[in-house]
Amino acid sequence: MRTQITTRNRRPEAGIALLISIFILLLISVVAIALIVASGTESSLAGNYRSATGVYYAALAGLEEARGRLLPKNSNSFKNTAAPANFLLSPLPISDVNYVLNPGPTEVAANILTAYPDTEYDSEFGAGKLFSATVSTTLSMWDSNPLKASLNLPGPLYKWVRINAVTEQSLNLDTYPYDLSKDPKLVYYDGTHLNDTNSGSQVLEITALAVLPNGSQKLLQYLAAPVPITLPPFLAALTLSDSPGAGNHAGFHAPASNSSYNIKGIDQDCSGSSTGSKYPAIGVFTSADALSTGPVVTGIPPAYRSSYNGQNSAPDVENLNVTSPSFPANLQIPSQLDALAQSIIQNADAVITPTASGSPPYLGTATGSDLTPLGMSSSNVLTVVVNGNLDISNWSDDGYGLLLVTGTFTYDPDTTWNGIILVIGQGIVNGSHMQFKQINGAMLVAKTRDPVTNLVLAGSNLGGASVVFDDSMQGEGIRYSACWIQKAQPTASYKILSFHEISQ
Repeated sequence: MRTQITTRNRRPEAGIALLISIFILLLISVVAIALIVASGTESSLAGNYRSATGVYYAALAGLEEARGRLLPKNSNSFKNTAAPANFLLSPLPISDVNYVLNPGPTEVAANILTAYPDTEYDSEFGAGKLFSATVSTTLSMWDSNPLKASLNLPGPLYKWVRINAVTEQSLNLDTYPYDLSKDPKLVYYDGTHLNDTNSGSQVLEITALAVLPNGSQKLLQYLAAPVPITLPPFLAALTLSDSPGAGNHAGFHAPASNSSYNIKGIDQDCSGSSTGSKYPAIGVFTSADALSTGPVVTGIPPAYRSSYNGQNSAPDVENLNVTSPSFPANLQIPSQLDALAQSIIQNADAVITPTASGSPPYLGTATGSDLTPLGMSSSNVLTVVVNGNLDISNWSDDGYGLLLVTGTFTYDPDTTWNGIILVIGQGIVNGSHMQFKQINGAMLVAKTRDPVTNLVLAGSNLGGASVVFDDSMQGEGIRYSACWIQKAQPTASYKILSFHEISQ
């Protein structure tokens, strides 16, 4: 038997499957490693973003706390909390630096500025300026009770907020009027321009440093200035509402037995020195009440009429609808002038509403003792509202700021009021006491409400204001002062003029 042997040739591609398998595994490994690396990068980016966002909002929280607490009407205002006596003086001197400290649970407030030094101040004001400044500190509201102890709420992780005045030099900015120089003068904001002419409200710099446990830091800064409520223009030392029609004439009676009482539209600065500017002594809204035979002039004793001087010859009683500038027509409508009074009430530093009593319109009466706890002074100028009558008889303190009375205002010249007095509502002022102080600024008396129902008068005509003083009342009268009018402007908020991050 014959045996046949068959020989097969091996194909050259033998083993290629193994190579392909190895290549695929290698590719999968590379892709897997890439996915792992990408995932780690994304996690790192997300962590960095989360950290950057957290520290940003922590610093922003510090800025907003400080900005909010600058408003006196805020219950947590620096004026209402246990801040040092020299904390945020008005105006704030350039050499005063104020800090709000926010220590963490294991940190001591006294060590905050050492652990987290403020190097930015010297970069703006010059080397060594912080060391030579008057530094005051107070604590954040997050470090107070009940937030800290009772509620144990974790606050934002900012460390400090600095509040200070600024100059053209510190801002490295030439402000209005543009003179190509950067002066070491305080900077103000007049509603249109930053300026160094003391016009408007002082500009404050608010700077916050936040530091997270992972070491992330952020330094943010505001420039902010108080924004005043738009008030009527004070075109006369005393403005009295009136309008055409029976019963709408202004009523005025000066003390007949007091040669010292007078009303002057000759502008004085806050120290009592004449500025050279002149305004009407008394302003009304109709020609009839501005006549020499009208009710206002006839209410001035003939022997003393020369003391009621201002823009024109004495007795200077003028129709503010024909002066230049003239009084806004929209503020001669009861509903609109009353609405302005309501906006002042909403933004006031203190609102006093005495218990209703007496006869219609059943308004209660506040007294000087209700004003005493407010602590008004030249450095604590307030907006005070009495929603009712106010009788300051025998109140020997002085007032500073804006006073709004919606009922009857009984004035005692034992008090000097520096600022603005608005009697809008019932529009009645009287007085009978015997001291020799005065009102520096301006007074506006307007009848916008019904004397029985106390509802806003219907129609477009204001009622006739009434200012009637007893013949025996003493006092020096009213002196127009644009300076005190400016200081008394009520503030609705602190406007942010600029906002930026400071690189570290």
